[in-house]
Amino acid sequence: MAHLDATATPTPWGRVAGLALALVGVVAVIVLAFSWPSVTAEPKDLPVAIAGPADAITAARAAVDDQAPGVVAFTEVDDRAAAVDAIERRGVYGALVLGQEPEVLTSSAASTAVAQLLGGVATSLEAGVNAQAAAAAEAAGAASPPPHLDVPVTDVVPLSDRDPRGAGLTASLFPLLLGGMLGGVAISVVVIGAMRRVVAVLVYSSLGGVVLAAVLQGWFGSLQGDYWSNSAGIALALAAIAAPIVGFAAIMGRAGIALGPVIMLLFANPISGAAIPKEFFPAPWGDVGQWFPPGAAATLLRDLSYFPAADATFPWLVLTAWAAGGILLAMVGLFRTADGAEPDADPTHADGPRAEVPATV
Repeated sequence: MAHLDATATPTPWGRVAGLALALVGVVAVIVLAFSWPSVTAEPKDLPVAIAGPADAITAARAAVDDQAPGVVAFTEVDDRAAAVDAIERRGVYGALVLGQEPEVLTSSAASTAVAQLLGGVATSLEAGVNAQAAAAAEAAGAASPPPHLDVPVTDVVPLSDRDPRGAGLTASLFPLLLGGMLGGVAISVVVIGAMRRVVAVLVYSSLGGVVLAAVLQGWFGSLQGDYWSNSAGIALALAAIAAPIVGFAAIMGRAGIALGPVIMLLFANPISGAAIPKEFFPAPWGDVGQWFPPGAAATLLRDLSYFPAADATFPWLVLTAWAAGGILLAMVGLFRTADGAEPDADPTHADGPRAEVPATV
């Protein structure tokens, strides 16, 4: 083992400068990864349902496009009930119900940002409806202006009373990501043997799902719905993050341990849609983020908590694929070790010869 020595040769200045520049580059990448989503976030083509008479729908489309061009993508539905069903299935973020009793439907559980945006649309719609009524009354020579017509805003799928702003749900997803990464790194470093690592990932993720669901749902109230479904979702998310790290380490050695966190933290997390809807990201990054564990986990936990009618097949499949892929890579690493590549246990020392270590299953 090397020891510090006053007579040791100083590090060359070129290497010092190179290290400093490399560290600056790493910090720049981290800052860019975490600040880019909030800086560039801009809503575009938000799916919103609309129901009512054809002329009213045409007028509402034109008014919204003039006020916020390209922000809303309307989907026509038959009536208010159909709009509510689309919201509960997460097909749309909200709806405009036009006619004799206009109403704006929102879903704060899907996105508080979009719910606020639709609240502004309700204000504009109310002003427009009353202006048209006043103009019609004046043209008809009415003695008095018509009564003011309110456009109510109804939150169809509200957030929990214990987490009314959704801060707990959003904030819990980043520790979940860190937990998956730390579990994968720790298992890769401490546990020796491909099968033992796979078992460690499965045990860790299963127990983690039970414990974290108890904390997030029973203690904080950030999660809603069925406890065991939430536990399964969290467990699969942990496995989908930890298993690839273990797999990369099995295939690439110690260098692979860093690959998983780079993918999950610096690439996938910023475009996960955990804090803001995927429609806020420049295309196609919002959709790309849903193919990675952080984005799929965020979507799945929100669906399980607030949207039981929504089709959650896609996030379940994404998380399963990442977990299974990581386990497969870990098993392939067994053959890498058996074929004479660097074994899981590090047998070498800086001051000693290499020892032969058989593969461990």
